[in-house]
Amino acid sequence: MRRLVEALGSLLALTGLPYLAYVGLYWLLGPEGSPAEKDYDAEPTVSIVLPTYNEEGIVEAKLEELVSLDYPMEKVEIVVVDSSEDETPELVESFFEERDAPELTLIREEERRGLAVALNEAYAAASNEMVVKTDCDSRIADDALREAAANLADPEVGAVTGRNAETLGGSEVEEGYRDVQAHIQTLESHLDSTLIFHGPFSAFENGAIVPIDEDSIADDTELALKIRKDGDRVVFDPEIEYKEAAHSTFRKRRQQKDRRAMGLIRLLWRQREMLGGYGAYGRAVLPFNWWFMIVSPWLVMASIGLATLGGLAVGGPLGLVVPGAVSGFVLLGSREKLGSLQAAYSLFDTQVSLFRASLKLLSGEGDGTWEIDEELREVYG
Repeated sequence: MRRLVEALGSLLALTGLPYLAYVGLYWLLGPEGSPAEKDYDAEPTVSIVLPTYNEEGIVEAKLEELVSLDYPMEKVEIVVVDSSEDETPELVESFFEERDAPELTLIREEERRGLAVALNEAYAAASNEMVVKTDCDSRIADDALREAAANLADPEVGAVTGRNAETLGGSEVEEGYRDVQAHIQTLESHLDSTLIFHGPFSAFENGAIVPIDEDSIADDTELALKIRKDGDRVVFDPEIEYKEAAHSTFRKRRQQKDRRAMGLIRLLWRQREMLGGYGAYGRAVLPFNWWFMIVSPWLVMASIGLATLGGLAVGGPLGLVVPGAVSGFVLLGSREKLGSLQAAYSLFDTQVSLFRASLKLLSGEGDGTWEIDEELREVYG
């Protein structure tokens, strides 16, 4: 029993050490905002890439948002790449019929081949200096283009992403995780570059864009990683704000979270040769993300399993209090009833998704298409 307790203690200590190191770094450096030398006089031409698939219920509202942004529309083109089976492309064309600006480039795919393929085609068609990728099921702040342009004016920066300022649908679970993630990404950006780029808003220097893998399910992050690989910094700016919908319910979150987790894990594995190189990106940022996304979830699950075995060995059936406590933690957390512990649950929930994603990848799952969550879409109607 003593050895079991020692093993459990060692597992927990091992799991937590990299997190403590990052907290220590954050405390020492005190990073704030974007590390870029921002120039608010910068006003490049902009191509906004919008991939669509059966968006007829929300696409007009998204386009209305884009043409209302605080930016001169004569400098903007909107590139819509569509593989819909509904009236989405007709609604897009109708929306631009009476408009002189921005210019529309509509790419109609004959069949759905996956998001990465569609994005490669859209990026190739984008003709302007700054390329912004956004999603139909998101909302971006009025000044997002200006903040992005100010970041990309720094010659060292090739890409910038923003933060989820509000989770539509009221998911405190997702808000808790995104708040923690924003601090991590701020630190990473000041160390060198951040890893994760966000689909609702990411901006790239056109000349820095390279093709992404056609089976990618972490397209925005993959493009940013490859830009960093080519020598430019890729940073997070909390002043660039967007809104995205999310579920809190444990079961409903799994599809959305597991898919993202699968994409990130597979990307880290495919780019594993970057570990140790590329400045602090390969020596600190990537190793931490490897730990958080690939190693730590297995240690967390192993710790729960070991604690359960120890409990059963000591108390027999009473040892089931461990999985019972975990189940209670999940139940209360998914119902947003944990108070000050809600942020801890948000991180645990992410570790669950990463563990499940690892299992799915090992079983051969994962492609470049996605399923529409009709319930979340209602938030944007």
